[in-house]
Amino acid sequence: MSTETVSDTVYRRVGESIRRGVYAPGARLPGERDLADQLGVSRATLRVALERLESEQALSRSAQRGWFVPRPTVGEPPSTLQSFTEMARLRGLHATAQVLEQSVRSATFEEATRLAIAPGARVLSIVRLRGMDGTPVCVDSNVLPLALAGPLVDVDLTDQSLYENLETRCGVSIDRSAYTVQAEAATAEMAPLLQIPQGSPVLIGREVAYTFEGHPVLLGLNTYRGDAYRFEADLYRTRA
Repeated sequence: MSTETVSDTVYRRVGESIRRGVYAPGARLPGERDLADQLGVSRATLRVALERLESEQALSRSAQRGWFVPRPTVGEPPSTLQSFTEMARLRGLHATAQVLEQSVRSATFEEATRLAIAPGARVLSIVRLRGMDGTPVCVDSNVLPLALAGPLVDVDLTDQSLYENLETRCGVSIDRSAYTVQAEAATAEMAPLLQIPQGSPVLIGREVAYTFEGHPVLLGLNTYRGDAYRFEADLYRTRA
């Protein structure tokens, strides 16, 4: 049997183990020596198969951790605004949402300014833990003017799309978002929610979402696990 045929067999066996969940997202594979012994092949043959899986993004490798199954990542295509639920659906994943807070309060001065509402006006504050296929991905905090989002006050938003509920229940469609991303370290409050050690890298996304008419309707603060979110953008040079 040729080395190529053996490598193909190893490729299929390891790939099938990943698909069946033997090696779950985030799990580390056995060391190369142990895995090669389990499969009855040489390390050189094993590495050819693993590198093939790596090229297909089914595996990743780290100098410190060895080979492991990457966790699913999310992120909007360049210049495209998608809800968390839409991002999950496009990847064949199931989006989840655990409601941590859903309350009515007075807007802060900064919130009122950014939402173009009167200082102290009532707003709906929603904080949820979002996940994909059981993996926590981000803590999603949103503030909306109560005058627009009133119908959502008593709605159970567990595993629901906020964008879709805004459109169907409130008649509010989000057209665009002004979004910024900044790298920070996970706080003592966020780390256990995202199931990562305190101080681990997280990406903080801040947004103001607008209707087609240009009215601000939502302030968002999203704390993503650093290994679960990728931000993409189209960048253009200005011409004189």
